[in-house]
Amino acid sequence: MADAKKAKAADKAARKEERAAKKARRKQTRSQLWQAFKLQKEHDKMLIPLMLLSVIGVALVFFLVGLLWNGQWFMLIMGIALGVMLAMFIFSRRLENSMYDRVGNEPGAAAWRLENLRNSMGVVWRTKTGVAATTHMDAVHRVIGIPGVVLVGEGAPHRLKPLMQQQRKRLTRLLADVPIHEIYVGDGEDQVPVKKLQNALIKLPRVYRKDDVYAIAAKVEAMDHVGANPNSPAGLPKGPLPKGAKMSGMNRRARRMSQRRGGQS
Repeated sequence: MADAKKAKAADKAARKEERAAKKARRKQTRSQLWQAFKLQKEHDKMLIPLMLLSVIGVALVFFLVGLLWNGQWFMLIMGIALGVMLAMFIFSRRLENSMYDRVGNEPGAAAWRLENLRNSMGVVWRTKTGVAATTHMDAVHRVIGIPGVVLVGEGAPHRLKPLMQQQRKRLTRLLADVPIHEIYVGDGEDQVPVKKLQNALIKLPRVYRKDDVYAIAAKVEAMDHVGANPNSPAGLPKGPLPKGAKMSGMNRRARRMSQRRGGQS
């Protein structure tokens, strides 16, 4: 009986702690949204007028529609609710666009964008940033999704091309029939701006379903774990060979050792 009471008290305390944690997270989220709103409205003078216009405009349209069947007050409430949702959507999109404008030309902006790709119905993305890089902060990122594999280059195109070719060869050995696309991020010709990167990915031909994407990603990630050179002979120690050592000599010694062990057994 005492154990049951203790278990019940512990369960009650755990639920109370969980509710407190959820409340703290909601409070933190509201605080972050408010801070983001204050920062955004300082340099976006059209933000508040557009948000107010969306709330008032949608509410007015719903109110007028409700007049047709004497349900204007019910429709007004619905209009206000939908107007608030539209205002929040406008705020989030303008905040997102302003962030792209600020970080668009900074190194790592494309990686940040790819890490925040939005999955949706039937669409999934598996991203790994910085699969190859140079000392000049040029980088190649890899995205696996419904179009296949997409290599995204961020930096100077003439330095990125050898990296892209290297990654393409590496992936082709593993995924012979999977399409491999290349996208170069930037504002130049044949390049894609950071803010339009997800749209560029979505416009690629849809070849696979979500389950196929997970299977392809599992194979590629397994290759990543093996190392940069998955074709290295099994059983060899990692790292450089001893100075002056030859593969043929090492193989002969390994065979002799195996024969001796077989004879002893």
